[in-house]
Amino acid sequence: MSQVYLSRKAARHLHLAAQGLLNKPCKRAAPTDVLRAIRQMALLQIDTINIVARSPWIVLFSRLGRFPFPWLEAALSRGELIEYWAHEACFLPKEDFALIRHRMLNPHQMGWKYSAEWMAAHEKEIAELLAWMAENGPVRAADFAHPRLGKSGWWEWKPHKRHLEGLFTAGKVMVASRHNFQRVYDLTHRIMPGWDDAQQGLTQSEAEGVMLSRSAQCLGIFKPAWLADYYRLKNVQANTVTERWQEEQLVTRVEVEDLGTMWLDNSLLSLLPQAEQGRLYATHSTVLSPFDPVVWDRRRASQLFQFEYRLECYTPAPKRQYGYFVLPILHRGQIVGRMDAKMHRKTSVLEVMTLWLEEGIRNSQHLEQGVWQALVDFASWQGATEITLGQLPPALASLKTRNMQTN
Repeated sequence: MSQVYLSRKAARHLHLAAQGLLNKPCKRAAPTDVLRAIRQMALLQIDTINIVARSPWIVLFSRLGRFPFPWLEAALSRGELIEYWAHEACFLPKEDFALIRHRMLNPHQMGWKYSAEWMAAHEKEIAELLAWMAENGPVRAADFAHPRLGKSGWWEWKPHKRHLEGLFTAGKVMVASRHNFQRVYDLTHRIMPGWDDAQQGLTQSEAEGVMLSRSAQCLGIFKPAWLADYYRLKNVQANTVTERWQEEQLVTRVEVEDLGTMWLDNSLLSLLPQAEQGRLYATHSTVLSPFDPVVWDRRRASQLFQFEYRLECYTPAPKRQYGYFVLPILHRGQIVGRMDAKMHRKTSVLEVMTLWLEEGIRNSQHLEQGVWQALVDFASWQGATEITLGQLPPALASLKTRNMQTN
């Protein structure tokens, strides 16, 4: 194949196609679409901040459109999904248990996620907890005594929560379900009956080889330096792996405007002619989570989308540039802005305190309509019947004249 040259725009569109974000969903979501979307992303990062909707729900909404929140927990309860440390804490398809099992078997390598000192110091109590679960079934951390106020003034984790977190990282227990988004733990052999480490397990090298391949498929188009972050892999010889993939005809080398040499995963090879000719069109406008795979690697988001982003919820309020939980806005293949919003559930109002457009984004009827529709879709999915708008950029000031009712 002769050398392929792509615009940055075409490269973004290929990436969004791999992520299921190129076009707006053409049909109403069904419960089975939850697993399908997670398989396409490989990982769905978990975060519990609930200032609007929880992050995993937002990531699914961006790809599926309106769907009931309980569908995600239902997929977990049905055994279609598992939870573990992947990019961070993530939902994964259950069939990917083999990919992360080696991490469970070597919890000492999991850093702050596992305290060998704690587990050793509380060995007797932890053994009693496992015995209790074996006889009585699943437990939540909330089933145990309340925490104590620590010397620092913060509420300390209750001991049983730390026990369960350690057992979870070590693969002794897994998350069987969630109740009001709180983890319900059960013994691993009940969640993975018949699993045999000797027969079905993968070595770290084997598992990471599959993870790198999945990363390439989920990114669609990539620089080798982007691969390791998807599953948070260390000491990856990404250039060597990519060269081997090229020899095996698994990837295609392309040259991208301003970005230089990149690689296309050949699962998207059928889209390459359209992308090269500028005919791969993006039609979707939606709100993204800060933990969406498209933006969770801040360096990649900067290089591919020219979108500079930093999560500020852990930054003291006076030092925040944008807000507590700022949501990127995707419009027709480009991240055009961000908004600081809050969902008032008692009054069914989505409050957009501030909305910003990115530098260089020009106003147009398409932009205004796309951003407005993204807000309406986002609000109505959460049960809002009204949107209130605070500070807007001049280019979108006319949004305040629109009918704020979402129904």
